[in-house]
Amino acid sequence: MLVEFRVKNFRSLRDEQVFSLVASKDKTLQGTHTLPTGLKAAPNLLRSAVVYGANASGKSNFIKALQFMRGVVVESATVVQPGQTFSVQAFRLDTAFAKEPTEFEVTFILDGVRYQYGFAMTSQRIVSEYLLVYKAFKPQRWFERYFDAETGKDIYDFGFGLKGSKSLWEGATRPNALFLSMATQLNSEALRPVFNWFVNGLVIVNEQAPLTLHKTIQMLDQPEGKKQIRDFLIAADTSIADVEVEVNVRKEQAVQVQFDLDKIGKPKVRTDPKTGQPEEEAVREQRLRCSHVTEQGEAKLDLMDESSGTRNLLFLVGPVFDVLRKGDTLVIDELDTSLHPLLVRESVRMFHHPELNSGGAQLIFTTHDTSLLDTPDLFRRDQVWFVEKDRDQASTLVPLSDFSPRKNEALERGYLMGRYGGIPFLSGMLPVEVTL
Repeated sequence: MLVEFRVKNFRSLRDEQVFSLVASKDKTLQGTHTLPTGLKAAPNLLRSAVVYGANASGKSNFIKALQFMRGVVVESATVVQPGQTFSVQAFRLDTAFAKEPTEFEVTFILDGVRYQYGFAMTSQRIVSEYLLVYKAFKPQRWFERYFDAETGKDIYDFGFGLKGSKSLWEGATRPNALFLSMATQLNSEALRPVFNWFVNGLVIVNEQAPLTLHKTIQMLDQPEGKKQIRDFLIAADTSIADVEVEVNVRKEQAVQVQFDLDKIGKPKVRTDPKTGQPEEEAVREQRLRCSHVTEQGEAKLDLMDESSGTRNLLFLVGPVFDVLRKGDTLVIDELDTSLHPLLVRESVRMFHHPELNSGGAQLIFTTHDTSLLDTPDLFRRDQVWFVEKDRDQASTLVPLSDFSPRKNEALERGYLMGRYGGIPFLSGMLPVEVTL
């Protein structure tokens, strides 16, 4: 479960921004909208949060920051090569920040233990990294690393809580790799749960990581999963009575993998060594077919024949049910894209349903749909956040609770009037003369 995310000097997020899912002491909707943790420092976490803001305010940068941090953890030890630079973008509109490190930190709870992990980096290297583990109220510092500019070396400090071949992991960690990632690759069982949380427990969907049908198709292959999807589509009033996965197997010439760099882009057909004839291999294709039933008849349609909203719903339903089943954290940029507001509301309510969400899954999303603000019992005040830019074009992330709205305040009207920030300031449209 995600507790908190901090970021500084990433794209438009110049100053440190703190996004917290720690529930306030407000008892409103506590049984459905919050998760008990059993920890004194954060007794309840929020099951969902929504982020509002004008176009280009920094909403997407907030999600990209979390996505970038995840990418560095997952890939720095394996995909990133020695000497390779990172594509991290610091805040460019202030010379004082342009060459300063970018900083990330997440706090999350896994199996009842709170972890606080962070690092700072430039495009050339990791400049600091640390991990605090709260197995009791007082934290254990498992490791800390920082770059000493005078000696040009990384300095490490290990705590007693981290067991294993620490000197081996330290020696193998490159300047452009995280110690967490490298130690996990070298079989650190103590750090593996932290690494795996980034890999499997944090699911991010945006333009850089769009939804696919993979999870939906996996569910449709199981009777229980197929029933869940069918029931959801019927409840969503899509007129779809059933969804089937149609599998086609076709033969095509087998291609031999080329390792010669001079021949890249020139695939070579694999041939039978005995006959010299081109070999063939089976290619398995899967596609969805949706059954529509009316009083006048029924028909099966390919997915591309459905509306964009229905297609997006089918892309979304698999990942949502998968996250609910595993208790992961799902982060989506622009959840309302091509989805009716009623479907967005029902998607949020699934995360607030104690029986559907028994594993502690969380949903974080950005949207422009202001009607959600006044939907009864959809959000608590501490679940709503706003992003806006100041005169320096730096983005600021602020929770609605900071504005202390009245209990029955019309939030949508207040937001559109600019009471909480996060809206575009329009100077008015000038009339345009058209000469024919």
